[in-house]
Parts: sequence; structure tokens; C-alpha cells
Amino acid sequence: MIEFEDVTKRYPDGTVAVDTLSLRIPSNQITVFVGPSGCGKTTSLRMINRTIERSSGTISIDGTDINSQDAVTLRRGIGYVIQNAGLFPHKTVVDNIATVPKLLGWDKRKARATAMELIERVGLDPKLAERYPAQLSGGQQQRVGVARALAADPAIMLMDEPFSAVDPIVRHQLQEELLRLQRDIGKTIVFVTHDIDEAIKLGDNVAVLQVGGKLAQFAPPAELLANPADDFVRGFVGQDRGYRALTFIYTDQLTVQPLPDDLALNDGVPVGWRNGSEEIEPVGAVFKRGDSLRAALDAVLTSPNGLGVVVDDEGRAVGVVDQGSVAEALRS
Repeated sequence: MIEFEDVTKRYPDGTVAVDTLSLRIPSNQITVFVGPSGCGKTTSLRMINRTIERSSGTISIDGTDINSQDAVTLRRGIGYVIQNAGLFPHKTVVDNIATVPKLLGWDKRKARATAMELIERVGLDPKLAERYPAQLSGGQQQRVGVARALAADPAIMLMDEPFSAVDPIVRHQLQEELLRLQRDIGKTIVFVTHDIDEAIKLGDNVAVLQVGGKLAQFAPPAELLANPADDFVRGFVGQDRGYRALTFIYTDQLTVQPLPDDLALNDGVPVGWRNGSEEIEPVGAVFKRGDSLRAALDAVLTSPNGLGVVVDDEGRAVGVVDQGSVAEALRS
């Protein structure tokens, strides 16, 4: 557990970046710091690994004040991922990932073997191991950044807007990859974003900060959406928070109808809707049983005929739902 007790960061000009912040970050969960520019999100994150030193208050990890050990030693035990990955341009992918293990004294063979395992774990092709960062896409670079942060198997990972510089499709893929990794490895992750949708999707807990470095609310996403603490949180979460709240209602009880004849399939995978001519219209979004009601509603709304397609884990169509099914699930 990471605990902030009355932590303040004040700069020499008198500016207060973080103002008496107190909260407890649970172990083995994702906690997201979210808020507008200038609210102290990144400052709060960087005080955990002491790349920024606090002015007053206490930050402890599992009950031990972080100032009780050398700052460099502390940082080597905490993974750190930043926007644009921050990779060493003169090192290959595998050597970037092996950087911290080598600093910790691992022999070269063990460090490289661990790095190669992580390349695959974060969803990269092992053939990329000997390439340099400039030869990778933005999404690939971010995956390398995550792998490097994991290389020494730290208990804590700090992630400072790691996905904000990539396009929406890649961003979605990286978010899904992070959630998959977290299910596998269960790290204590502190994640900074300015995007409330990203915070709600990724966070087990969300800390909403407001300008001036004050904590406005700390809560699980569903509670944050259902019961904003004040007008600031209500405004930041947005007036469509009811739609966002569908993320936490699941589709297990939806009535699924048989596949219609006009759904075009390729080895069971939906490819589009036949519209009476030779043209096939895009199928729209799809979802799986157990996904959120938000995903089901999105599938219905993006379909040209109002039928959302349900797929299995291999992406094969197993049925469809209509607006009536979604409305019935909402009522229930």
C-alpha cells in the first residue's frame, strides 16, 4: 500500500502544486489520478519515486517512509512509464528492456532472457528485439516502455499519461493490453490521465484532483459516477455520466436472438450486413457475453440495422441483440 499523509508540494515562488493530499493506494490494484491541467497529478505521481521531493507530509510504502532509503535505490524498485515511452534511442529493444536488471547487477544472459520473455508478454513480435526505437511505431514503443518498467519485477508501477500520444485505435489496444497484464501479474499501478473515460475504464479506484492540488474525491469508478462528491466532480465527470455508468452493468442477462440470414460471415466471424444488393454494410461494433451494457448499447447503436452482434472469445458470431433487449436489461 502507498499512503499519502498531508503531503504538500510548494515551489520556491510560492506556487502550491499539491495541497495536503491524504489517500491510501491499495496494493495490487490500478489507482488513477485524473483531473484538469495544473491539478498536481504528475507531481503527486513523481513524488512517489522522489523524482520530485515533497515539501511536507509523509509518503510511505507498506508503512515505510520513502525518505528512509536512498532515492536511486527507491527508483530502481519502482517501474516508471511515461508518454512517448522515453526509450534510449541508441539501444535496441531488448537492451532497453534489460536496462534496470543490468543496473541491479543481473548477468547479461539472465537480463536478456527476461527481456525476451517480456517482449512477448506485452504483445510484441520477438523479431523486433534487435530493432531500435526509431524503427518502431508509437504503440510498439509504448509496449517496450511497459516491458522495461516490468523488467526487474517491481511491486509498483507508475504510469504518467503513457497512452496519450497515440491514436485512438492504438490507445484502446494498449488499454486492453494493460488490463490483461494486470490480470496476469497484479501490480500496484498508479496511472495519470486527463481523460475521465480512460480513468473509469482502467481504475479500480480514481482520485479526482482539482486545480490547486486538492483532492476532490477518491472512489471506485462506479461510485464516482453514481455519487459525485461536489459540483466540481460532477462537472468533470460530465453530464453523460449515466451512459458511462453502463460500464459497470453487465450483459449476462441480455436476451440473445439467433443469427439472422443477412449477417455476412467469414468462418463464423461477422464481416457485415447484406442490404439487398451486392454491397455489404459494416457490421458495427461487436461485444461478448459478460461485457458491459455500454458495450452492448454501442454495438446496437453502431449497427446499420439496430442489431448488435454478440461474439465468442474467438470472435465468431453467436447471436444478436436489439434495442428492446438492451432496454429490458436496463429496466431490470
